[in-house]
Amino acid sequence: MAKEYSRTQRIGDQMQRELAQLIRREIKDPRVGLVTITAVDVSRDVGHAKIFMTVMGQDSSEEIAQTIKVLNSAAGFLRMQLAREMKLRSVPQLHFHYDESVVRGAHLSALIERAVAEDGQHQEGPASADAKPESTEE
Repeated sequence: MAKEYSRTQRIGDQMQRELAQLIRREIKDPRVGLVTITAVDVSRDVGHAKIFMTVMGQDSSEEIAQTIKVLNSAAGFLRMQLAREMKLRSVPQLHFHYDESVVRGAHLSALIERAVAEDGQHQEGPASADAKPESTEE
């Protein structure tokens, strides 16, 4: 049976698409790089929305904090633009947060690849050195 797709999830998905376009088109601040909206979590009362985002090419915490500051200061403008695009009684307050799951995922992936490579080296090394020819005793 399919899982229920709640109203807040539908609103969050639509907000994610609209915000990605709005930020790309409307925010002209040079401090804002290539922003990717990874998720939008809308509260049950549709009063607040946490927008999780990443910024391509900005790895330092100062640059990321600056981008979040710019986006949070533009939240009122973005909310007004969302109100024009979406048919909602009230548009939630926007709160931007950096999504660290992408960075953590890349780090874990690198750790797994390194562990697999080391495991492969351990299996190849002792197996070839300890290999004994089978005796054919009858």
